[in-house]
Amino acid sequence: MKRYAIYYLPPPGPLAEFGARWLGWDPQTGARHPLPPEQEALTAAPRRYGLHATLKAPFRLAGTKADLMAAVGDLAARLSPVAPGDLTVRRIGRFLALVPGGDTGPLNAMAARIVQDLDPFRAPLTEADRARRNPERLTPAQRTLLDRWGYPFVMEEFRFHITLTGPCDLEPDALAPRLAPVLPAPFTLSDICLMGEDAEGFFHLLRRYPI
Repeated sequence: MKRYAIYYLPPPGPLAEFGARWLGWDPQTGARHPLPPEQEALTAAPRRYGLHATLKAPFRLAGTKADLMAAVGDLAARLSPVAPGDLTVRRIGRFLALVPGGDTGPLNAMAARIVQDLDPFRAPLTEADRARRNPERLTPAQRTLLDRWGYPFVMEEFRFHITLTGPCDLEPDALAPRLAPVLPAPFTLSDICLMGEDAEGFFHLLRRYPI
């Protein structure tokens, strides 16, 4: 695998099935789904990641895959499920995403712990890695986080979101009716997923860890 990551993936069920057919890629099965041209363009940016929320951004591995898998399992055993409120479609910058509407404090704390506890398995950023994050567009605080943790949107800059589109002009109401029947109620994050990036840049589920 080129890189590894820790994501939230919807468990098998209506939302996961929607995501696979909406984005054209199922990270849980490795299946690709043909899309109409307009939908293919709309979802090109998030496609290779699958329907997910980032908890620890993709990183090159320092150490062995076996040790990483064991560490994720140990960490998951020490975490507790969180229920940050029902998911709704919102605009985040130039794209649409699902975000929880309740208290995200415990979820943010969980994400920070995942970033921190698994950081020993992250190889240092190369110049190319750093350039990929466009540091010139980041705030000073975000650049500091990038250099410390390998990703700028962690800790106090973290915001849980399940990406639905690339840059677009769509309003949330354009997707909300399609998602309403498949959204879990209540939304609970009760496992974390170790992901691996293949040679083509597509992410696959390696293991789901209950918490």
